[in-house]
Amino acid sequence: MNLGNNILLDAYHRMKSIREFEERIHVENTTGEIPGFVHLYAGQEAVATGVCLQLRDSDYIGSTHRGHGHSIAKGCDIKAMMLEIYGKKGGLCAGKGGSMHIADFEKGMLGANAIVGGNPPLVIGAALTAKVKGTDGVAVSFSGDGASNQGTTFEAMNMAVVLKLPVVFIFENNGYGEGTGCDYAVGADSIAKRAESFGMPAVSVDGTDFFAVEAAAREAVTRARTGQGPSAIEASAMRFYGHFEGDPQAYRSADELAELRKTGDCLKIFRARVEKDQLVTADALDQIDREVADLIDEAVDKARKADFPTSDDLLTDVYVSY
Repeated sequence: MNLGNNILLDAYHRMKSIREFEERIHVENTTGEIPGFVHLYAGQEAVATGVCLQLRDSDYIGSTHRGHGHSIAKGCDIKAMMLEIYGKKGGLCAGKGGSMHIADFEKGMLGANAIVGGNPPLVIGAALTAKVKGTDGVAVSFSGDGASNQGTTFEAMNMAVVLKLPVVFIFENNGYGEGTGCDYAVGADSIAKRAESFGMPAVSVDGTDFFAVEAAAREAVTRARTGQGPSAIEASAMRFYGHFEGDPQAYRSADELAELRKTGDCLKIFRARVEKDQLVTADALDQIDREVADLIDEAVDKARKADFPTSDDLLTDVYVSY
């Protein structure tokens, strides 16, 4: 399917925004100005982008502790995200959630989740709501290879099949659950095959290939939106950084990381494909590079200068009034 110039430029803008955001957070985290733990998504941009291009603001996603990429791909405001990560006023969660708890209901972002396997039950709740209300809304769960082993995930997949819910389970296999290799920790031949055993269609794709992810996600989201039930996608893409910022990464070598940057970079792969096939121009992509770089500079500058929440803000946002 020919996606068209505008969609391809949108996809590149989202991927480049995620990459530059994460690369900059990697640098800024060393200053000590960013509170709390940070888990970077760099290397996996094609997955979040290929999936979220299929979604509307009214559709919902559930994320993981590695949630910056999902948030940006779903359309969350980058400057408000940076404020949140710095713990400042004006952040998406008023500076109270930080990196691992970014949420934005206006964009359908149910939240990053520090609990491994924590978001699938939330997502099927959103999917059940869409079904009960008779909308054509879709809910998407982003989980890692580690979360694919969790009972919460198994129960969510089973319930999604039993109730024929409009949900898509995305398993981002980045090779390691923290420092434990997926080949060791996942007993099944593949995460996709295990998901399929619950009674839903499931496929494995190269997570560094935006076009492969986009095609699989388009089919799965269409299936969900038209009342045909859940699907699962296993997308394999190695993360460029450690499990968390400060992770010594003793489980993989410097040579492996260098080769990953050289041959497994989804942005390089995307650019090479679209330029070779003359789908978009190099100048248009370069312009996006400049725009994104300026945006990230502005976001960091704003976050540095912003005020922290005060003691008066401490007891706000605790309860929701219905």
